[in-house]
Amino acid sequence: MMKHLILVILALAIGGCAVGPDYQRPETDVPSAWQTRDTSVVLDSTSIAAADTGWWQMFGDTVMTGLIRTALRENNDVRIAASRVEEFMGYYGVTKSDFYPKINAGGSADRGQLLLSGNGENVRPTENRFSVNVSAAWEIDLWGKIRRATEAAKAELLASEEARRGVVLSVTALVASSYIDLLGLDKQLEVARHTLASRESSLDLFRQRSAKGDVSDLELSQIESQYWLAKSRVPLLELQIAQLENAISVLVGRNPGPIPRGSRIDSLALPGIPEGMPSEILERRPDVRQAEERLRAANARIGVAKALYFPSISLTGLFGAASGNLSSLFNPEAQVWNVGGQVLQPIFRWGEISGQVDAAEAVQKQTLYGYVQSVQNAFRDAEDALVERTRTQEIHDAQGKQVEALRVYERLARMRYREGVTSYLEVLDAERSLFDTELQFAQTQANLHKSVVSVYRALAGGWVDQAADRAFMPSDPVETRPQEKGAVQK
Repeated sequence: MMKHLILVILALAIGGCAVGPDYQRPETDVPSAWQTRDTSVVLDSTSIAAADTGWWQMFGDTVMTGLIRTALRENNDVRIAASRVEEFMGYYGVTKSDFYPKINAGGSADRGQLLLSGNGENVRPTENRFSVNVSAAWEIDLWGKIRRATEAAKAELLASEEARRGVVLSVTALVASSYIDLLGLDKQLEVARHTLASRESSLDLFRQRSAKGDVSDLELSQIESQYWLAKSRVPLLELQIAQLENAISVLVGRNPGPIPRGSRIDSLALPGIPEGMPSEILERRPDVRQAEERLRAANARIGVAKALYFPSISLTGLFGAASGNLSSLFNPEAQVWNVGGQVLQPIFRWGEISGQVDAAEAVQKQTLYGYVQSVQNAFRDAEDALVERTRTQEIHDAQGKQVEALRVYERLARMRYREGVTSYLEVLDAERSLFDTELQFAQTQANLHKSVVSVYRALAGGWVDQAADRAFMPSDPVETRPQEKGAVQK
């Protein structure tokens, strides 16, 4: 009869319904098209394939590619995020274990005296007692409480994986952008040093002419001011380069130090931009996926809370042996066993369960709003990136023409000065304008390449999966490096 009872309970547990709402992806207001179209957007069938490849390789700089690969393996933020996935994997295993009986083994040995009274005499016999047993306890998931809790734990696990992919995305884009900035600063430093050398030569010449009385003190002081302006730019740019190199070193998991260069900013390739539909962004961006998994988990926890309204059914059992003599402990006569069941039905909890349900539903609403916000942020990021790419290209083209015009202006000004048509002030004005515009143009070159990085970061195509597969995982060995010379000892 007990066997039949257990089979009936098992059938109920397997076929029982899970209370609480089933998850359904909420509808969102999806824009039908991008507001901004770039003339360099790839419109053919290869666009999505391009978004799924390692876009950093299309810049044609092997050093950048190597830095990104190193960062994916050794960046500490990536390692922390990967270890957090392992943590939630452990939580998921703990929650899923509630599906199965908890089996324990135990044993005990006691020796003591008992006070016995009889016939007016007190007797203190010494007794031994030994026991071994195997016990089991199992809560029947009749109302789906454990199933909902496991659903929530699995969703949290998947959310942690999406958080890891988000870190991989951010680190990859940050390394690429920082390296491009470094090449832009190199170009600015080259312009500053070239301008400084030119102005130093002019200053020496005018000092000689001033000593002969050929030029006025006004002209000499103006030339000196332009010289010191260029002179001050060189150490400032060198400082910025050193700080950026240190930042990149930390990004790739190394101590601060110099960063090698591959290409110059002038020779760095400019990848095309793949076009992705808005609905695809929802499926690819890690932050959107993470928000949806959190919504799934919050939805499942409503079921966990509602299951508390219903009775909980658990089975217990024990089989073992007990004896006062160790040598007879395993005799058939020493065997003990019991099988039982327990039903617990809440009656008066004074609003405790309803409060938990209300709290779970409120959390679900919060995560729903967070999901909608993450979708809106995804479209905003993509729109911003496309606008940045388009407008930066226009700025780049205009500044390139401006640099060409100012170079002509500077050459003609020098020619007019040599012919005695104008004063050297016109030359100084041309040099100053050319110097400032060349520095701005170098920065715009970097911004143009970084705008491509922003587009790929916003679209978050299949390249994120490829990068995440190459990134550090908790099962990978952590390298230990010898203490470097001059490092702080702890």
